[in-house]
Amino acid sequence: ALAKRTDVLVAVSPEVRDELVDLGVGKPSQYQVVPLGLDLERFEQVGTPALPGGALRQRLSLGPEVPLAGVLGRLVPIKDHETLLTALAEVPGLHLAVLGDGELRTSLEARADELGVADRAHFLGWWPDVASALADRLADNGVVVSMQNGLGNIEALAQRFSIARVLGARVIFGAEIVHPGSAHVTVFADPVAIGPDPKQHREHAGALAARAREIASIIDAAGVPSVACDDIMPIIWTKLVYNAALNPLGAIFEFTYGDLAADPDLRAIMDDIIAEAFAVAARAGVRMPFASAGAYREVFYGKLVPATAGHRPTMLRDLKQRARTDIDALSGKIVELARRHEIAAPVNAAMVRMIHGAERRRARQLAAEAK
Repeated sequence: ALAKRTDVLVAVSPEVRDELVDLGVGKPSQYQVVPLGLDLERFEQVGTPALPGGALRQRLSLGPEVPLAGVLGRLVPIKDHETLLTALAEVPGLHLAVLGDGELRTSLEARADELGVADRAHFLGWWPDVASALADRLADNGVVVSMQNGLGNIEALAQRFSIARVLGARVIFGAEIVHPGSAHVTVFADPVAIGPDPKQHREHAGALAARAREIASIIDAAGVPSVACDDIMPIIWTKLVYNAALNPLGAIFEFTYGDLAADPDLRAIMDDIIAEAFAVAARAGVRMPFASAGAYREVFYGKLVPATAGHRPTMLRDLKQRARTDIDALSGKIVELARRHEIAAPVNAAMVRMIHGAERRRARQLAAEAK
């Protein structure tokens, strides 16, 4: 209501502006974007020789061998630090640095004492140099592994941690949290795959492939089958095709993957999505591990979908809970690359538009429920 009587609304980025508009706060014409007035250069040095770790551990008198997690934010109800403390109690030996202050500090400290983790939950108050604390999150020889669906994740992480410290990965199983510190794998289609992208990593590809083998062996030993590879991008692309075919339709119709494949009309749409994605990949120079879209469809319908037939996409949950999805990193990337290479991808473009429409509708519903 206040937005209707406001001449100008200010957002710190185009993304924040668009999110507010989607939530029904004002009109696009009312907004002025004023970039965040913080110097982010120091944060860009996190994980590089310019900003080595150690400050946070030194403050806590913890050696590099001690597992250390951290949380940064105001100590207020919406941040739900209590759940994090409960999880901490389930992980012996792990220390937690709580950076920030707020109205719940006293009660959270008392809760840590009740849970028996007061000696491992360190309430440090306001921490003026956030970047120095973040530097402690990655060991000097550590790497970051992106397991997020879609394209562009390696590039985004490289901007913060340098390209020499980032690996890509493909995950194609579902899981649920049984209780803090314990997860149960519900559906499984293929081993987790971890590796570099030689086109981006160049001279670092060999060393990162070796690190990928180390990390894959650790995850495999934990009971989740995992493998390393020398080139992760063809595998990420096949997962992209899988997600693009199933997730938007599953979110719109609230169907399981098995239901989607069983419906002849929806199956035909998925066939078109797959064909467009393979055409874009070929034009982009991606070596797909399948001879053709038809060869992939045989594996898709014959192996991948049956293994996850009872699963519903996380896109559906994201749509219902927060009215925001990862559609732009999935179908949106296929459309973006199609335009760049001057070929058509109309079915994938339709999926993007429909999910964006569903996001706006759900945002209005959530805004109405909050009133």
